[in-house]
Amino acid sequence: MTSHSASAGSGRFPAGRAAFPHRDLTGIGHLQRHEILYLLDQAEQWVALNRQRSKHTDLLAGLTIINAFFENSTRTLLSFEIAGKRLGADVVNMHAATSSVKKGETLIDTAITLNAMRADAIVIRHGSSGATGLIADKVDCPVLNAGDGSHEHPTQGLLDALTLRHALAERGEGAEDFTGLKIVICGDILHSRVARSNILCLTAMGANVRVCAPPALMPAGVEAMGVEVFHRFDDALDGAEVVMMLRLQSERMSGQFVPSAREYRHLYGLTAKRLAIAAPGALVMHPGPMNRGVEIDSEVADLAGRSLITRQVEMGVAIRMACLDILTREARGVEGWTA
Repeated sequence: MTSHSASAGSGRFPAGRAAFPHRDLTGIGHLQRHEILYLLDQAEQWVALNRQRSKHTDLLAGLTIINAFFENSTRTLLSFEIAGKRLGADVVNMHAATSSVKKGETLIDTAITLNAMRADAIVIRHGSSGATGLIADKVDCPVLNAGDGSHEHPTQGLLDALTLRHALAERGEGAEDFTGLKIVICGDILHSRVARSNILCLTAMGANVRVCAPPALMPAGVEAMGVEVFHRFDDALDGAEVVMMLRLQSERMSGQFVPSAREYRHLYGLTAKRLAIAAPGALVMHPGPMNRGVEIDSEVADLAGRSLITRQVEMGVAIRMACLDILTREARGVEGWTA
């Protein structure tokens, strides 16, 4: 297994580090379209590896990756841990609940401590927007944002794009990007870092993105991100080819944003009847964890051939392997990536 896909040196992308010139991955907003495509292309080799019986390579042997999670996580933490281990790295998980943060240590001091351990990459998940960028400025190794407050969750946006690319290719609708693809993102847009990263990623790839939420859960000025805003779910679904549902993030809410879970489902829940309003064969996505019977019914979440929810989990490992590979190339002395 090599560290570069066939496209890396074929002229499809700039040569060497110019293909992805960033030390860190703290968000998608600053990435160019070709940089997003490069990350997706690089993930393809890891999709293939992960589908084999032997899923291990020594590409990152001798490197240490620290997963520093200041927020609870199941999918993202496990995905990054599996990604690092399948690449051959030594992976250490740090949970804030058992760290010195509970004793009053500041985020900066924690970052300085992690840096002193000479990690080769640090994956950060934090409840405050901008925390990963703050840490990136204080450490000497690459930093990957695994979710910071309501700001961004870049690898989720990337894995969703990779999932869509595979699903469309299987239908014979594969293309380099998503030009003209009609995608609805519905739910708690206001508090969702997943929504923000997906909007940035999907619009950069040419998709027509619609966002739908109750007025209280729609960010002011979101139109500036190049999306079409809806408050009636049925209207947003008309002709949609992909429907991405989001959960209500009650942990980020202070006050009453929706009358009740029952009322929310009535207005914004994805049921089989409501899915029928979308384009024939419309694909269904959800980043998890799902609140079944609230934002999505089980009948839809488990819909064979159309629900991509478990596929999203699979693609998450591959895209995180790609990110860890690319961001550690300078440390590994990969030709074209060293200063």
